[in-house]
Amino acid sequence: MTLTWLHLGILSFLAVGFLFAAGALLVPLLLAPKSRGGELNTPYECGMPPHGSAHTRFGITYFIYALLFLAFEVDVLYLFPVAAAYPDAPGLAAFWKIFVFLGVLGLALLYFWRKGVFTWPRRIL
Repeated sequence: MTLTWLHLGILSFLAVGFLFAAGALLVPLLLAPKSRGGELNTPYECGMPPHGSAHTRFGITYFIYALLFLAFEVDVLYLFPVAAAYPDAPGLAAFWKIFVFLGVLGLALLYFWRKGVFTWPRRIL
């Protein structure tokens, strides 16, 4: 295989990209302040002094809610391009596609509701 100008250009762009990534990781190590202790090791809680342990455990239900929110949020993002192209769509094809898409989202929501995902368990102390 011969090395052409195209290969040389691709390799140079890869090298420059790698240098940018390495520089973004190494420059803060060189320029960041080196002081330790004091207020630097305390967790930040909206400017208020922290009280109690900063290492609290969250229940798995919180993460399930977060994942469901992300899943439905990403699905709803697909509606924006469809809504922008809807006036140019011929006939009712776009309407039925959106209707089926929202129907599947509704069925998924109903499924999660029936499985009891949205019931927050009470903690017994």
